[in-house]
Amino acid sequence: MTTQQKYTEEDILSYNHFTLTERKYLQFLLSENKSFREIAKILERSPSTISREVKRNKAKYRPHYKPDNKYWYNHWHAHNLYTQRRSERHVRFLKQNSEELNYIICKLNLFWSPEQIVNRYELEYHKKLVSFSTIYRYIYRKELPNISKKTHLRRRGKTFLPRNSCYNSIQPERIIPEWTEEIKERSRIGDWEGDTVYGAVGKGLIVTLADRKTRYLLAGKLQNRNSTLTEQVIVSLLKNKTVKSLSLDNGSEFANFKEIERQICAPIYFAEPHKPWQRGTNENTNDILRFFFPKGTNFHEVSDEELDAVVYLINTRPRKCLNWKTPFEAFWGVALD
Repeated sequence: MTTQQKYTEEDILSYNHFTLTERKYLQFLLSENKSFREIAKILERSPSTISREVKRNKAKYRPHYKPDNKYWYNHWHAHNLYTQRRSERHVRFLKQNSEELNYIICKLNLFWSPEQIVNRYELEYHKKLVSFSTIYRYIYRKELPNISKKTHLRRRGKTFLPRNSCYNSIQPERIIPEWTEEIKERSRIGDWEGDTVYGAVGKGLIVTLADRKTRYLLAGKLQNRNSTLTEQVIVSLLKNKTVKSLSLDNGSEFANFKEIERQICAPIYFAEPHKPWQRGTNENTNDILRFFFPKGTNFHEVSDEELDAVVYLINTRPRKCLNWKTPFEAFWGVALD
C-alpha cells in the first residue's frame, strides 16, 4: 500500500478547513517535491488554497532539525498556528447602532443582568437575541460604551461567596420549619420575608420586605436598630398590602414582633439560628439592593426619594423565576408601560 492510499477520501474532505491529517499528508507531498498544482489535484483543493496554507503556516526561521521540504513546512507547527488564530478570532455578533445593541445598553443601564435582558427581549419581541454569555463577553472586553463589570454587574465580576447569618436574640413563638403548605409552595401573594440591610457603623439601616410569590420588594429607612422604630416602619410598609404571614430574621430590631403581629393581623415566623437560606427570597433581594448601596453606605445621607427609585428599579427588573415578568407585574397584576 502506498503512502497516498493511507489517506481516505473521508479524511481529506470531511472538513472545509485543513485537518491535521491533511496537513500531515501535505507535508509528505511537499517532501516529495510535488508542485502546488499536483498537490491540489490529489487533495481535491484549489492550487491557491495550497499556496495560502503553506505561506501562512510555514516556519519563519530555519528549524533546528533538518526540514524534509524546501518550504520548512511542518504539519504540527502549521496546525498549532491555525488553532491559535481560531481562538483569537473575534466575531462581532452585535452590529453597531443596531436595535439589539441599543436594547442591551439601555437595560444594562437599568442594572439588569445579561440573562434578564436576553429572556425579557424574547418575551417582548418573540425572537432570539444573542446569548447572555455573549453580553458578558462584550462587558468584560469593554466593548459597550460606559458599561463595565464593576459598575453594572451585580457581583462586580467577582465570584459569589456565601456568608453565614449571625443573630439569635429573639425567642420566637413560631419558626420557619412550621410554615403552612401555602407559604412553602408560594401559592399566594402576601407571604412576606423581612430583614435589615446595614450601612456603616452608626449610619442607619434599611428594613426590607419581599413577597415570596412575586419577589415584590418594600423598603424603608431606619435611623438605628430600635425595635419600636422598626415596628413602625414595617407596619407602614405593609399598610394596604395583602399580608398572610411575615418571616423575619432573629435580629434584636424585631423584638416587638408581637405588636407587629397584632397590627398586621398575620402570624410571624422566625428563621432558625445561622440558617439564612430559610429566608432565601429576602436574602437574594437584599443582595440585589447591596449593588446600589454597598457595605459602608451612610444611609443617613440617602434620601427617601433615592431609596424609592432603587426599589422601583428592582421591582421592574424581569425575573427568571417569574417567567421573565417583573415583580411589579406579578404583584399588581398589570403590565409595565
